[in-house]
Amino acid sequence: MTAFKPLVFSGVQPTGNLHLGNYLGAIRRFVALQDSHDCIYCVVDLHAITQWQEPAELMKATREVTAAFLAAGIDPKKHIVFNQSRVMQHAELAWVFNCVARMGWLSRMTQFKEKAGKDRENASVGLFAYPTLMAADILVYRATHVPVGDDQKQHLELTRDIAQKFNNDFSDRIADLGLGVEMTVGEEMINGFFPLTEPLIEGPAPRVMSLRDGLKKMSKSDPSDLSRINLTDDADAISKKIRKAKTDPAGLPSEIEGLKDRPEAENLVVLYAALAETSKEKVLAEFGGQQFSAFKPALADLAVAKLAPIAAEMRRISSDETYVDGVLRDGGERAGVMAEANMKMVRDIVGLLNG
Repeated sequence: MTAFKPLVFSGVQPTGNLHLGNYLGAIRRFVALQDSHDCIYCVVDLHAITQWQEPAELMKATREVTAAFLAAGIDPKKHIVFNQSRVMQHAELAWVFNCVARMGWLSRMTQFKEKAGKDRENASVGLFAYPTLMAADILVYRATHVPVGDDQKQHLELTRDIAQKFNNDFSDRIADLGLGVEMTVGEEMINGFFPLTEPLIEGPAPRVMSLRDGLKKMSKSDPSDLSRINLTDDADAISKKIRKAKTDPAGLPSEIEGLKDRPEAENLVVLYAALAETSKEKVLAEFGGQQFSAFKPALADLAVAKLAPIAAEMRRISSDETYVDGVLRDGGERAGVMAEANMKMVRDIVGLLNG
């Protein structure tokens, strides 16, 4: 092999209601990527259990994320859709990477610091080590690209560090087995088994904020359901939430500068631009000078037109558990074949006896 085959991998955690931010920031991009790339999309249920999950709710949420993938337009026949725990090689490679990664690398992960809070001694080992599982998710398929948001860039950098250290540590062994790709690291030529996965950035993802507080990200954990538009909301719920969205007394400006220090106003303009697939400048050129009493109905109509069909399809698919489970089973079997082929080579490289 002289080069790594281009392949996209990405995953979504099944931890509660998916919302508009998840759709605009991730799922809509997944749908677009499948027209130009071979893609593997994973519901990362092993990541979810780094913090306590009610088992029945976790199973429900796993099916719900799968239904959202399918309702949005991901083709499970052309690409692969599965839940992570079906493919045991993810966890197996994660252990190998636990032995490659350094404690200092993981200690610098900002998401662990944020999620563990002040009581880090009481956080699970899984929460601390899950970036190595994320690296394994990607590299067990030798994926070359991952669509990432700002909050995952540090983890992708860690994935590259782990891949590079593995390649360096085992370069001679990889060459002896004839399994590698020649790679230049600095001024040195090595034999690499894993690609240095690249971020796939296709323009900035919209930063979708709470409908009740323009300074907070839209979140499934917010106690107020009015703070977010869930992907399962019907047309009436979508319209109601937009009508009740927090704004300020001033009207919409005609220029971007007029949104400065107006987070709620900017958030609604961002939502309109994202749903219409246009720019904030064009939205303000159309609605500048108008009051929110005129803008909110237009935004509500647009959101309903874009989201209500997905919500309806998602509810339809979710009601057929047999179908959803069949998609996950088929995807898991196909993913498992790929993962095992790579893991067999990893075992040989590391020196673990195979069969």
